Amino acid sequence: MNNDAFLASCRLAIGDTHVLTNDGDKAGYLTDQRQRYTGKAIAVVKPANTAEVAKLVKLCVRHNIPIVPQGGNTGLVLGSVPDQTGHAIVLSLKRLNQIRAIDPINHTITAEAGCILQHVQEAAANADRLLPLSLAAEGSCTIGGNLSTNAGGTAVLRYGNTRELCLGLEVVTAQGDILHGLRGLRKDNTGYDLRDLFIGAEGTLGIITAAVLKIFPQPKVQLTALAALQTPADALRLLTIAQSRCGATLTGFELMSDLCLQLVAKHFPQLQSPFSQRHPQYVLLELSDSELAPHASSLLESVMAEALEQDICQDAVLASSSIQSRALWQLRESISSAQAKEGKNIKHDISLPISRIAEFIADTDALLQEHFPGCRNVTFGHLGDGNLHYNVSPPEAVPAEQFIERQADINRVVHDNVHRMNGSISAEHGLGALKREDILRYKSPVEMALMKTIKQALDPMNLMNPGKVI
Repeated sequence: MNNDAFLASCRLAIGDTHVLTNDGDKAGYLTDQRQRYTGKAIAVVKPANTAEVAKLVKLCVRHNIPIVPQGGNTGLVLGSVPDQTGHAIVLSLKRLNQIRAIDPINHTITAEAGCILQHVQEAAANADRLLPLSLAAEGSCTIGGNLSTNAGGTAVLRYGNTRELCLGLEVVTAQGDILHGLRGLRKDNTGYDLRDLFIGAEGTLGIITAAVLKIFPQPKVQLTALAALQTPADALRLLTIAQSRCGATLTGFELMSDLCLQLVAKHFPQLQSPFSQRHPQYVLLELSDSELAPHASSLLESVMAEALEQDICQDAVLASSSIQSRALWQLRESISSAQAKEGKNIKHDISLPISRIAEFIADTDALLQEHFPGCRNVTFGHLGDGNLHYNVSPPEAVPAEQFIERQADINRVVHDNVHRMNGSISAEHGLGALKREDILRYKSPVEMALMKTIKQALDPMNLMNPGKVI
């Protein structure tokens, strides 16, 4: 296929230096975050603004060139890298990185898709406001990617997923038109909510170029505690107590198994559990309060006192400073990195009705031991919103490559049990190319037919991130 005319048009549209065709220049955009897959592309194009994105999309329509939109390329399901055909371009949004507006009275911030999440958090903080979206990749993931995957993170319990934080979008459609929807309204009942079609669509319906996001008053105090427990069922009992006593003040509730903290201590020796002995499970709680510290301290202390009195917790540590709080959060945030250092593992990003999480863990742990003796379950996640990262590592004596060969079988055990308990096989990472076939087993024919109808209506040429989601 001769793409010279197409590439020449791209260079005219956005400038020579922003159309990358050299293999070395393209390399960083073609491999997924976990370094397991590398695709091929005609070029990587890097527009500077929404108008240039629209120009490029129209060129792709004219030349029938598929487009893979890409933000920070931190996804885990092969949603932001091209396939092996080499027919597509990667459209990087990194140059769309401006904060367009901050409205502290309307409590909104308008950011372009290529803005790094951490930078948007900092911009909100500079206006004495909070952008509550927070996740491990916040130093490199981008707002466009967060919206395209409907990212979750550690504060969903209080503030919701990215979808709940978004009031408006600017989108380049599959035809190269610009949808101007940056209105920042909390109420707008004037027809179909087009915004919600593009959030979570993983770039398969159009390209998000900017968004209006909710921001909030900065909490006056944040308090953190780490509780040691025996079982996930005890963690659910603790959650019930914390929610009944603290209400919306409870902003974080993270579950971690003992193996999680063992791996963190092994690979990051400076990060050690504050407890003198090991416990089967741990919960990290955080309260954020608009009142002064004594009020939040009283709430947290009452929660932990009741949990200890009822023998729900075996021990608890309350951070007495921001440094101690940060150290406790580092235990949680280092789990994925520790797993990566330990070697290859099989990841599951799942969600369940909160009331069934303990049952799921017990049943699925037993099933995996029955079929894959000695496998190690690295279970952690956002218990307060029902999202588990239920990861499975090989037995210590089994080579990782040999274990990974059984991935499809292990996925089937886990996902079938998720489905049996009315859960979802993707809580916050999306489907991408990795789970595109798996979802056919769990979504109803009606759901799949409706998704395909939407895709056909908005992207009839199938140029927007083809091969992803459906």
